[in-house]
Amino acid sequence: MAVVKAMITMLLLAGLVWMVGYGVKSIPIKYVRTEGVFQYLSKDEIKTALQPLVMSSFFDADMQAIHQAVSELAWVDTVSVKRVWPDAIDIKIREKKPYVRWGQHSLVSTRGEIITPKNIDQFKYLPILQGPDQQQLKTLEIMKGVNTALADQSMKMAEFAINDRWAWKIKLTTGLEILLGRNEQLKKLQRFLKTLEVLEQEQVEKMAIVDLRYPNGYAVSWKPDTEEIDWKKIADPQHEIDG
Repeated sequence: MAVVKAMITMLLLAGLVWMVGYGVKSIPIKYVRTEGVFQYLSKDEIKTALQPLVMSSFFDADMQAIHQAVSELAWVDTVSVKRVWPDAIDIKIREKKPYVRWGQHSLVSTRGEIITPKNIDQFKYLPILQGPDQQQLKTLEIMKGVNTALADQSMKMAEFAINDRWAWKIKLTTGLEILLGRNEQLKKLQRFLKTLEVLEQEQVEKMAIVDLRYPNGYAVSWKPDTEEIDWKKIADPQHEIDG
């Protein structure tokens, strides 16, 4: 009789464990909380990506699939996902920060990642960066160095391009184009910027194209109706005073 009672007790316990386990496993997800500072990423984008993945129960939800779905959104830099007992999923997102435009249809983040949103019209204020395929990070680092050199002369870059032969070209917000070629580009740029110290601001503004692809100097194409510059006077201002 004692054996029978023990067996009945064990069966009852097994049933209770099964019922509790099944009940816990079937707890629905009531809350999906997203945390982050969003300037470009919309909550609707996140909701659309998550909708089919959070309709399961709390324990059946696939955290890896949720992580993957959010990570694939254009503006997502990093993401972490975790369950929070008893019925919530917390998602922390860090948004990518655009630094420049990459060609006509994409952007490059501060970390050199390509971002291709549906529309980049709101980013027209950013400089344009162009470079060889898959070389956006290297091109971006070069651009940052050029920007530093230009900033010392209060010049602002509008476009920076490196072609497939690694020749550099700069376009400033003033419209001035600077051709740097393939060799010793930074050295040539620094030499050009140094010569600007002897020119008046008005003369600099009249420059249309500066070609630095020469070993010991550079050529200038001037804007229309620019008066001829007396280079001898600039080279030797003391001579003009003595005369």
